[in-house]
Amino acid sequence: MIKTILGSVREFKKPTILTLLLIIGEVFIEVLIPFYTAELVNRIKAGVEMSSVVKLGLILVLMAVLSLGCGALAGFAGARASAGFARNLRRDIFERVQSFSFQNIDHFSTPSLVTRMTTDISYVQMAFMMTIRAAVRSPLMLVFSVVMAFFMGGRLAMTFVIVIPVLLFGLIMIARKALPAFRAVFKKYDRMNESIEENVRAMRVVKGFAREEYEKEKFSAASNNIRKDFTYAERIVALNSPLMQLCLNFNMVFVLYVASKIIISNQGSTIDVGQISAMLTYGFQILMSLMMISMIYVMLTMSVESMRRIAEVLQTEPSLKNPEKPVTEIADGSIDFNHVTFKYSATAERNTLDDIDLHIPSGATVGILGGTGTGKSTLIQLIPRLYDVTDGSVFVGGRDVREYDLVKLRDAVAVVLQKNMLFSGTISENLRWGNPNATEEELAEACRLAQAEEFILSFPDGYDTHIEQGGTNVSGGQRQRLCIARALLKKPKILILDDSTSAVDTHTDALIRAGFRSYIPDTTKIIIAQRVASVEDADLIIVLDNGRISASGTHESLMRESEIYREIYEQQTRGGAQDE
Repeated sequence: MIKTILGSVREFKKPTILTLLLIIGEVFIEVLIPFYTAELVNRIKAGVEMSSVVKLGLILVLMAVLSLGCGALAGFAGARASAGFARNLRRDIFERVQSFSFQNIDHFSTPSLVTRMTTDISYVQMAFMMTIRAAVRSPLMLVFSVVMAFFMGGRLAMTFVIVIPVLLFGLIMIARKALPAFRAVFKKYDRMNESIEENVRAMRVVKGFAREEYEKEKFSAASNNIRKDFTYAERIVALNSPLMQLCLNFNMVFVLYVASKIIISNQGSTIDVGQISAMLTYGFQILMSLMMISMIYVMLTMSVESMRRIAEVLQTEPSLKNPEKPVTEIADGSIDFNHVTFKYSATAERNTLDDIDLHIPSGATVGILGGTGTGKSTLIQLIPRLYDVTDGSVFVGGRDVREYDLVKLRDAVAVVLQKNMLFSGTISENLRWGNPNATEEELAEACRLAQAEEFILSFPDGYDTHIEQGGTNVSGGQRQRLCIARALLKKPKILILDDSTSAVDTHTDALIRAGFRSYIPDTTKIIIAQRVASVEDADLIIVLDNGRISASGTHESLMRESEIYREIYEQQTRGGAQDE
């Protein structure tokens, strides 16, 4: 896990190593300062010449400046290293997520991935900064200070034999109590982010059903759960301070009491005032080092859960991969489903698709009808290999889709969904997702065929009109037509419309389909629709029922042979009139 995480340090190894070296220099100098301070106090007490005092004082000033310089430079280098590390980590996770299949995304869930790329990375960044600075500084300071304390104080240093174990035991107990609460917070973050995402995405539904108060209460409950866990953990961690003060005061009293007795009994022959001041300083340094080590322990243990969650993403291999020698040329738009069976997970009780045997010649127009949950969308997702079949095979252009380079295969297939996604930017920028090099004339032609040009030109800025994130400033029908135009610009070998004209009227729908015949006659067109009128003139119509092909044929043959098709047709053409 740690090796995976540290793989993102890369070009920031130099500032990381520099930070460590500067911290070592800072600690070494800081530990020597009390030693020279004690020597200065003893010289002043002994009444040596002023030049000797000034010389030692200048050495102390120089050491203080060097220590300050090392600390400041370590801060700059450490900040650069940790911020760069976090940047690389975010990019690595984002690139890994981009390579994921839908199956991988379903496994993690979107809110969880968002939490890992934000909150978790922030914790790991802080842990990295603390590791290369405090986690090196505190143990070194502890060891050096203990050595110097025994070197200078002799029996006085025995105070640390008492204080250190007491402080360590207390800090470990505090950390053990606090850490389970910190660990529990991350899963609750996921649930809170999920609540936020759902609420923002479904804002129109929330307002339409006047459920604002319910959503506020739901979010408040999730937020309150996180508050309770953090409050509990931080109350326990807050015990660090009084424990630290207790040990610090004990050390001070012990040193002053024992040292005073030694000085009085030996009249300063074995220990002097300088040694007492140095012991107090070293005592403070030792206890502060232990305090910092305890905080580092808490922070690192908190971050371990974040590291695990991040490493889980980075170590997850995409469930769909290119073959060793991928095919990069797609011959044509022919599609063959050879006894295809599919289910979304190995543990699923039933198949979503069952024994689909379907053969579509290149350039054909195929309509797919069926009720909700019959597997229509699942069927078309197997063509660009968004999922792999459970059994059987899917061929495109005469080859199994698993033989193709994924990018080349998906570049040859354009999918327009019912819930279309537009990105923040201009209309032109959104259209050029289909073809980054499309000319203005090509944009206009695609929009005319998609029946989008009229409403685009009605905007004051035309093709430079800004689209809000998600296309919230245009209607559903306008979004669908823009996405169809975007797909046409791609000039794919296979065009899939997944109920993507549901928000336009039947006349506009007919004009769009007529545009397909003239603009992309050699492209295989698959139209999933709820309206029979949208597929009535197709070369082949497939009727799906419970994941199986119930019937297939032309409109005329299905009217004679398929009860399901005939029932749908009659409900849409005469049923409404009879009801009236």
